[in-house]
Amino acid sequence: MTASPHPPADAAPPILWNDPARATAFSAWLARIAPAHRLQPDTVRLASADASFRRYFRVDADGADTEGERSRIVMDAPPAQEDSAPFVKIARMLQDAGVTAPRVLEWDAATGFMLLDDLGHQTLLDVIDPADADASRPLYAKAIDALIAWQLASKPDVLPPYDRALLERELGLFPQWYVTQHRGVAVEGKLKERLERSFNAIVESNLAAPSVYVHRDFMPRNLMLPTRADAGVGVLDFQDAVYGPITYDIASLMRDAFLSWDEDFVLDITVRYWQEARKAGLPVDEDFGAFYRGVEWMGLQRHLKVAGIFARLTLRDGKPKYLADTPRFIAYIRATASRYTALTPLLRAIDEIEGTQAAVGFAYGRV
Repeated sequence: MTASPHPPADAAPPILWNDPARATAFSAWLARIAPAHRLQPDTVRLASADASFRRYFRVDADGADTEGERSRIVMDAPPAQEDSAPFVKIARMLQDAGVTAPRVLEWDAATGFMLLDDLGHQTLLDVIDPADADASRPLYAKAIDALIAWQLASKPDVLPPYDRALLERELGLFPQWYVTQHRGVAVEGKLKERLERSFNAIVESNLAAPSVYVHRDFMPRNLMLPTRADAGVGVLDFQDAVYGPITYDIASLMRDAFLSWDEDFVLDITVRYWQEARKAGLPVDEDFGAFYRGVEWMGLQRHLKVAGIFARLTLRDGKPKYLADTPRFIAYIRATASRYTALTPLLRAIDEIEGTQAAVGFAYGRV
């Protein structure tokens, strides 16, 4: 639901539709709900699109509600490609946990159109200066507050489990899409053996972590700038949430798909999260070194998965902009693998796939 400040509605380009019948259905749905929500249908404009089939529009509303909000967000999620039921369920769960998330004001399950609160125009990624870590600390502190509130609400058997099958399925995206399809390298022989051995070790490490609610994409691009100084960050893109390793979301936050920080800052924020999580009674390891190892190994899971997904988005879905960020993930993978002797096979595999030599990490020989 990311968007920058928009031009005047009368200057906005028209919404493009591949399916005329869907365009007609949208117009009819919007006209039907407009009176109850004081919407101005002629102000609809594109707010953002993401890596899925979902699109988001912004539409003005007459007057202002109690929060001073003068616009709403419309989700366009074709039911044949997107199941919106998890979004509706998890939005409510986040709100019940005290986390700022968009309220679902209207939902037509048959068409996949949804009316939501507008949490604003700026994500944390829009305002964070990668060159100024000190200025970013207050924003990361608010992100940690939201994450801990979400995790404290955790209960088993509410969200899908982040189990061995899902972990292995995610890791399989890397050899299938990044290595074979994008790099054109055959996954066989020594390379296959190294990847399989490394993947098994990563899965075992991640399964050993205590389970909580996991957002699965908890990063500045999906966190909205607070609308007031005393407000929390708004949380978006949560429909794939699961119940799994407590290490995942902090790894996602500090090893971003679109933003990199020096190791000192990553450690600083991760220590802050760990301290706050312990204080809140969350099941993090009492030893920070052991916890950080778990975060790094969980980060490997995410980096390998996302490299595969970004290659798939380019090669299968025709969205090449994502592949430009894969060098960031390869750097994350190499840096982490170089720090743990058990991951030497993965480091050798990356060397073979990329045709390069391992970069120097800031520490070596961990187990």
